Amino acid sequence: MSRIGTPSFVEHAIKEHKFNTKKWYGQNFLTDANILNSIVDAAEVTKEDAVIEIGPGLGALTEVLCERAGFVMAYEIDHEIIPILKKNLIGFLNYHIIEQDILKANILEDMERHLKEYKHIYIVANLPYYITTPILLGLLSKKLPIQRYVMMMQLEVANRICGKPATKEYNALSIWVEYKAIAKKVLNVPRTVFVPAPNVDSAVVRLDLYDTPPIMVEDEVLFNEVLRLCFTQRRKTLYNNLCIKYDKNFVLKMLECLSISPSIRAEVLGVKDFVQMSDYITHNSQK
Repeated sequence: MSRIGTPSFVEHAIKEHKFNTKKWYGQNFLTDANILNSIVDAAEVTKEDAVIEIGPGLGALTEVLCERAGFVMAYEIDHEIIPILKKNLIGFLNYHIIEQDILKANILEDMERHLKEYKHIYIVANLPYYITTPILLGLLSKKLPIQRYVMMMQLEVANRICGKPATKEYNALSIWVEYKAIAKKVLNVPRTVFVPAPNVDSAVVRLDLYDTPPIMVEDEVLFNEVLRLCFTQRRKTLYNNLCIKYDKNFVLKMLECLSISPSIRAEVLGVKDFVQMSDYITHNSQK
């Protein structure tokens, strides 16, 4: 059980070091050791594996990861918390902290420097709520040699990531994740187990990434643009959203060729439909 992941430890550490939590960094510290262990259980981490953690904070999750994994590479943006983190991890030698914004990091270079001896590399993290989507989109776009993500995030975002067609949660993020991985929500986490408590509940999502997506798109950048365009205004038809950028006759011809009705909304289509639209635009080069 994590000694760091308890309310008394967190409160004592904050008071002892006169540390002020920073809302702009999304600092809400998890204080339930059972949930911490459940997160690592969901990742199925062993000593043969390396883990990348994002935003270790005071080190509650890091402690459990160091106990279970071969090595932990953690990105922390707040330089004020790093001395506290290192003090809390005294006794562990199998970790390295990188003081950097994960959105600006050269993760592949860091992996080569610190994790090259490990065959399996996972991301396990309690993501800052305010940049969960940019982090996830950025990681999935980099084509990193990472097999699994287990991440805690805002419940609403978790529901979108695992959203299914014809539901209110289903959106561009749902499709992009489904294209890249098998997504599963594994645990709901109440707001009451954090210090300070956030305004929303959380959930833990596990992504098992494909070596090669079952359906391959020719241009992933364009694919992402098409997804965002199709969901620009959910109440509008697929045709109307596509016409924001592309010529009306071109859109009608494309939808006819792909046997997609212009009057339907994007939320009823699957990954294959969006891949076909993206590839059609790639080959026909019209806007």
